[in-house]
Amino acid sequence: MNVVVVESPAKAKTINKYLGKDFKVLASYGHVRDLPAKDGSVRPDEGFAMTWVVDARANKRINDIADALKGANRLYLATDPDREGEAISWHITEELNRRRALEGIEVHRVVFNEITESAVKQAFAQPRTLNQELIDAYLARRALDYLVGFTLSPVLWRKLPGSRSAGRVQSVALRLVCDREAEIEAFRPREYWSVEAVLAKASGESFKARLIELDGRKLERYDLADGGSAEAACRRLREARNFQAERVEPKKTRRNPQPPFTTSTLQQEASRKLGFGASRTMRLAQQLYEGVNLGGETVGLITYMRTDGVQIAEEAIAGTRRLIQAKFGDPYLPDKPRRYSAKAKNAQEAHEAVRPTDVSRGPDQLARRLEPDQLKLYELIWKRTLASQMESARIDQVVVDIAVDGKAAKLRANGSVIAFPGFLALYQEGRDENRGINGGANGAAGAAGGGEDERRLPPIGQGEPLRRGEVSAEQHFTQPPPRFTEASLVKNLEELGIGRPSTYASILQVLQDRDYVRLEKRRFIAEDRGRVVTAFLAGFFERYVQYNFTADMETQLDDISGGRAEWTEVLSRFWNAFIQAVEETKGLRVAEVIDALDADLGPHFFPVDPEQPEVDPRACPRCGDGRVGLKLGKTGGFIGCSNYPDCRFTRPLAVVAPGSNGLGDDGAGSRDLGSDPASGQTVSLRKGPYGFYVQLGEAEGDTKPKRTSLPRKMSPDDVVLETALGLLSLPRDIGHDSETGEEITAGIGRYGPYIRRGSTYVSLRGDDDVMTIGLNRAVTLLAEAKAKGGGGRSLGEHPDGGEITVRSGRYGPFVKHGKLNASLAKGLDPDSITLDEAVALLAAQAAKTKQKKPSKRSGGAKKPAKAAKKASKATAKKPATETSET
Repeated sequence: MNVVVVESPAKAKTINKYLGKDFKVLASYGHVRDLPAKDGSVRPDEGFAMTWVVDARANKRINDIADALKGANRLYLATDPDREGEAISWHITEELNRRRALEGIEVHRVVFNEITESAVKQAFAQPRTLNQELIDAYLARRALDYLVGFTLSPVLWRKLPGSRSAGRVQSVALRLVCDREAEIEAFRPREYWSVEAVLAKASGESFKARLIELDGRKLERYDLADGGSAEAACRRLREARNFQAERVEPKKTRRNPQPPFTTSTLQQEASRKLGFGASRTMRLAQQLYEGVNLGGETVGLITYMRTDGVQIAEEAIAGTRRLIQAKFGDPYLPDKPRRYSAKAKNAQEAHEAVRPTDVSRGPDQLARRLEPDQLKLYELIWKRTLASQMESARIDQVVVDIAVDGKAAKLRANGSVIAFPGFLALYQEGRDENRGINGGANGAAGAAGGGEDERRLPPIGQGEPLRRGEVSAEQHFTQPPPRFTEASLVKNLEELGIGRPSTYASILQVLQDRDYVRLEKRRFIAEDRGRVVTAFLAGFFERYVQYNFTADMETQLDDISGGRAEWTEVLSRFWNAFIQAVEETKGLRVAEVIDALDADLGPHFFPVDPEQPEVDPRACPRCGDGRVGLKLGKTGGFIGCSNYPDCRFTRPLAVVAPGSNGLGDDGAGSRDLGSDPASGQTVSLRKGPYGFYVQLGEAEGDTKPKRTSLPRKMSPDDVVLETALGLLSLPRDIGHDSETGEEITAGIGRYGPYIRRGSTYVSLRGDDDVMTIGLNRAVTLLAEAKAKGGGGRSLGEHPDGGEITVRSGRYGPFVKHGKLNASLAKGLDPDSITLDEAVALLAAQAAKTKQKKPSKRSGGAKKPAKAAKKASKATAKKPATETSET
């Protein structure tokens, strides 16, 4: 018998069918061991020794594998063909060896790039041993990420309250987003103008040309800086008499197809064309890789999706070329196959590109077999693979220069037409928005650049006279660099050499999970929390968030997997310098941190109003002579006044509109509403961690001011002094219940508006307003709540005193006396239960509760024999966490 271990159960089922009855295929469900999330799991002083833990769920998987190996001859480790897959196989082997489950068992490693019968059987015919270099690379990365996270995060928590954790690569990715945000804030748009003229041939065919020279001088972008200069240029053209084609330059260009997908280009293109996030793309790709049921057989549809290679197998190239010839004809098939070379820095980790396992299986054949999103992604991969082997597109371009009154001015017209579409007949790569500091309208540059749009020019002969038509000027403004999309951020990370194919999706997800960035209209926006963390790291750990340093670290880690470096030596060099930098921050006072962050983030949080540059954006809107700046509290950063405690102005850490009173467009901060007629104290609208509220006066010593939260449906923009005074008067008396004589009140609590009668509370929903609800409506709501079991039905008084009620709970009906609850036994009807029956149930429940409580004399200690027996049973029921050392 042969035992095979793969990662997922879906994969296990498919491979078992391929291999037959002599093989038993089991799933590990991913990693079976990991470093425990506590300090000391990696010990640099002991040669980077590591403690590994097998949790209860993984322990069951290991036990299943160990049981299957009893009587088996061979163990095949068929986890994914990348570094992470190699690590999972190593962990399984180490753990089985620790349990002595591999004695007399041959252990083999098999890898395949696609889940098809031929690929799987070929892999099993050529097994190998575990690759120690890939394992070392995994150990280095895992130890490095652990050490950075568990060493740097506590520094953040101590020096920067309210911040989350920091990661080695995530922190650098966050800096990219924050740096882009800073560029956008520092950007100042610049005005410029362009001038175009409509020209016509004698035959009447017309086209547009733009002004490029005036009085013999070439016009640069900002030479026509305002409407006046643009209009003067227009006037010169309108007054001109002679327009002649001075130069006609035809040009033929070719556009070649892009190579098949790597992990990063797949994520980028799925983001551009399909709107898929990186995590979503990888989840769908995993499903396509593991396969779908086709005619009773599960077949993998694409090759392995975590790769940085662009090459594809020879048989795949041959199949692709046959399909191109059949589908598009000979003109679309190049004379020779296209072969692409990988840019991967480490050939051992560069697998075949992402492609269909069978390119003849078109998207139309799978439309009924796949989910809509799966089909979209498969079609994208299929088209890209096919296009990569198709003929180049041929584009005819022409540039025409038109002389105006000799050399008084010069116009230029660009034309572009696709003479032969080639691969463009099937597929064109999407583009990221490329509007930067020099962005804006680019005239005819788009057509000349070979885009999809064609700009045709009529046939024009050199020296041919032309007739002028309308002349117009157009205003433009330079645009700031765009915020990153998922596609452009992944592209930027890849270009900088930061991260690797398998990490991009998790990097982007972690930044969002920690609330450091948010996705808005598919663009990353740095949150203020992320800006503060980045400023802190850049100020005190500058080296470790540098792009070049992180990229160099990735290269060293690649050298480990390539056998060119020893993993503990690489870690030692990093750790010795890193721990020294951490030690230097221990004596850092919080005041120093605040001053550094305040200086770095001042332009962000306190922008100058361009309409009123003389107004100090840091002037306190409350006291007038204080200076607002960044402060740190127990829950994180906030903006406060330098005159504290005399001035208690604060607002959340957020940017407000220049010149505002501190509340901002989103209501962040504090706004004075007026004075309370009764006390003369200031009434203000504020925003705290849990939302908006109104406040009367300020804190005095240990006395806190009165505050009331705004109801959810109340907009802060609608709050005026009268509204605030009404809220501050809560809770208010509504009246007395005519049956019980109890007072009914309305107020706002931690869960929102409510009405109360005695110990019964009812939340206000829908159109019921806490400020206006009347007595009749309140009595009705209380009666409805009682009918539903909210307040319970009274059965009478308990012999010991106090009311007994029967109620309905999430686990069924029960009776209640004070704090004691007792469930109704089966057969007892809550509508007909008597007082005596309820008293008996409560007495039985009270006796049970008393038995469970430990005696004060013994302190709850159990007899040794019973305690040991109980512990033994507990151990048998729940597998203990397994710990091992590396």
